[in-house]
Amino acid sequence: MPERNLLARTDRTAIRRTRREDEARWLEAVRASRELHHPWLRLPDTPEGFQRWMDRFDGSGAAGFTVCAPGSGELLGFVNINNIVHGGFRCGALGYGAFAAGAGRGHLTEGVGLVVRHAFGPLGLHRLEANIQPGNAASIALVRRTGFRLEGFSPDFLHIDGAWRDHERWAITSEMPLGTDATGR
Repeated sequence: MPERNLLARTDRTAIRRTRREDEARWLEAVRASRELHHPWLRLPDTPEGFQRWMDRFDGSGAAGFTVCAPGSGELLGFVNINNIVHGGFRCGALGYGAFAAGAGRGHLTEGVGLVVRHAFGPLGLHRLEANIQPGNAASIALVRRTGFRLEGFSPDFLHIDGAWRDHERWAITSEMPLGTDATGR
């Protein structure tokens, strides 16, 4: 993968914008990761679903990032900033997931850290929130490592896999230190 496509990187993890040309590789990664994601999230696994997914990233209300290996470009996960609001709020909602190729190896923690830095830098945001189902221990551990703080509980917050699911609300602001596991050096 040409380095010019990368927005940021560590020695072993990089982020870049998710592109429509990623469709075949992205769908393959989603299918290989189905058990990893269930029951926490459901990702598009058809060409039509991927194109609808990509339609959200219009440049102002949402931004999609692929977490990949520098050099090879292997897809390791994704991070999205959804519901971006500028003005006095300057906030977005973070969504993320590892793909099987990157699961359990710290790539998603590094990728989330890189996206947080990008959000607080070039995107000009002040706050990011991550809403996580209480039983999703891996996701809660990831946001803790990244430097997010627990702010609250939202019952029946999101409709996932046929039911309304409770979520914990975690947040980080541009003034807070980024966790060292998330490239906070």
